[in-house]
Amino acid sequence: MTSGGKTGTLKKLNINCLREDVMNQRPDPTFYPSAKLAMEGPTETLAFTLMLSPDFSQPDGLAVVNVDPTSDDYGKIVHQVIMPEKGDEFHHFGWNACSSSLSPLSGHAFLERRYLIVPGIRSSRIYIIDVKNPLEAKIHKIIEPEEVFAKTGYSRPHTIHCGPEGIYVSTLGGGGEDGTDGPPGIFIMDCESFEIIGRYEIERGVQDKHYDFWWNLPRDYMVSSEWGLPPQFENGIVAEDLLSNKYGHSIHFWNLRDRTNIQTIDLGENHQMALEIRPAHDPVKQYGFCGVVVDTTNLQGAIFTWWRNEDGTFEAKKTITIDPEPADPDDLPELLKGFSAVPPLVTDIDLSLDDKYLYVACWGTGEMHQYDVSDPMNPKLAGKVEIGGIVKKTKHPNGQEFGYGPQMVEISRDGKRVYWTNSLYSTWDDQFYPGEGGAAMVKADVGENGSLTLDPKFWVDFPDGYRAHQIRLEGGDCSTDSFCYPSV
Repeated sequence: MTSGGKTGTLKKLNINCLREDVMNQRPDPTFYPSAKLAMEGPTETLAFTLMLSPDFSQPDGLAVVNVDPTSDDYGKIVHQVIMPEKGDEFHHFGWNACSSSLSPLSGHAFLERRYLIVPGIRSSRIYIIDVKNPLEAKIHKIIEPEEVFAKTGYSRPHTIHCGPEGIYVSTLGGGGEDGTDGPPGIFIMDCESFEIIGRYEIERGVQDKHYDFWWNLPRDYMVSSEWGLPPQFENGIVAEDLLSNKYGHSIHFWNLRDRTNIQTIDLGENHQMALEIRPAHDPVKQYGFCGVVVDTTNLQGAIFTWWRNEDGTFEAKKTITIDPEPADPDDLPELLKGFSAVPPLVTDIDLSLDDKYLYVACWGTGEMHQYDVSDPMNPKLAGKVEIGGIVKKTKHPNGQEFGYGPQMVEISRDGKRVYWTNSLYSTWDDQFYPGEGGAAMVKADVGENGSLTLDPKFWVDFPDGYRAHQIRLEGGDCSTDSFCYPSV
């Protein structure tokens, strides 16, 4: 009798505790219903930056960087997570969960922005890094390449996006040793167990290459882009393929829930390597941007604006062109000597959360451009920073040599700070910038009405032998989160 009474009391206590836990559950405070609300969130104090070993002599790593200007550690690496394997070549990474978790249809509102999903583009291995305590960040789980191959038929995982119902992972390779046994595509992972669920595509249409993707969640469509297949990028750019226009030059539109390709727009075969997709953050707006590395007819870089018509069809128009710069062949790498010019090489773009400024990394000429895209069909150059570059080799204001050129760019949620690194892809770095090396990460401040100014006090020293690629900011940034509600 006494024992039964105690057991009953314990059960009641457990039930009450469970009820209290459930009632106290709240969405992660870094999940924002709208882009406008995200802009009003706390200022980031930490950044997470990928480090890669280009010669595979060291394992790749994740650097936690202090970006708080009031701290004595400003611009310093305050923690590192070094992986157990070599040869991964880290490239793009993302969160297990973000603002898309607030979707009213299939949301997981009580998830936590806790894990970074880091794919190895060469190894096809995926690391899950627990950054709940950033200064004690550690490996939570490793997904071996054999599991990726077996469950998806894909290889070379590339871009991570946190969706309402799971983690979406784009790939650059199909099956087989060289990744050409079937087209690459997207697969989905469970956002809590990190189990690979399977391929995304039900009907892919003509899509046979892959690169980036993003979506408009309430409008239920996705946009994807193309780079090239593994033999076209792993050992460096294949000049013959470039001049023959054999790299990707189309963007694909998908019914997000049906997982079918509903339209493909060819940007023109001369517009080689259609890379980053940046839709407007406010889901009411049905347009976005795509960066093109090079036009083979004139070496220009280009930005296309794409938009959705009232009848549901899509169109795209070239709205920005960036000219190459004449150069002495003696100052150029072997690959470019015959052109006597430096192409801008548009290798990354990013859009501020208010959909006002588009940042364009010109990796070849060593420039970061800032365009006012308030009118997305008529962008206007608002600011520019010169640093690095194949010929210019412009130094940082602190006097340091900036290897390569501006590459992966990330914007703070409030739009006041722009961070970037310098490495594109190890073999491409070596082709376009032979003899150079070393990681760099810098920051520019944004003026009240546009303009960019490099912060002379922000310079990150990375360990010897590493290069730096993508950046993620504490609490989310402008290429991480997708929003389910309008900005009002």
